[in-house]
Amino acid sequence: MSHYCDLAPGHPWHGPYHEQEYGFPVGDDRGLFERLVLEINQAGLSWLTVLKKREAFRRAFDHFDIAKVAAYGDADRQRLLGDAGIIRNRRKVEAAIHNAGVIQVLRDEHGSLAAWLDHHHPLPPAEWVRLFRRTFRFTGPEITGEFLMSTGYLPGAHRDDCPVQARILAAGPRWAER
Repeated sequence: MSHYCDLAPGHPWHGPYHEQEYGFPVGDDRGLFERLVLEINQAGLSWLTVLKKREAFRRAFDHFDIAKVAAYGDADRQRLLGDAGIIRNRRKVEAAIHNAGVIQVLRDEHGSLAAWLDHHHPLPPAEWVRLFRRTFRFTGPEITGEFLMSTGYLPGAHRDDCPVQARILAAGPRWAER
């Protein structure tokens, strides 16, 4: 089976994501929220589809401003469901809005989404999935695992012999702090 490290280099969309983002620590809440929304929207589709629509997602979701998205009402829901630039799936749109509200609560309790994640780190993958299912909407094992791997909380984004892996380790991902 091919690994992302084999497929992504040189690809116009996967290459930059693989080399500059995938697996690197993400410490700001806006970046974490964006990644969570993108991972949720990837469900049932290819990651390439999501990457190609990423800028449209940023525009549609107010550049992932958590407070703005949490305050979205019916008009915003209809606007999103009518936006051909993004993935128009009612459950995914509802999950993004709901999860923004959850993140606001987690910020009140822990200071930030990153602090909430740090508070629970390290957990085995199955425990992360249980925690995410209790906390967020539309977060099963694959979405949770990819979100945590892509943001530096779980290992596995890159093979050990991938040149990007050394840069990730130098950036200090949470999974390497054991």
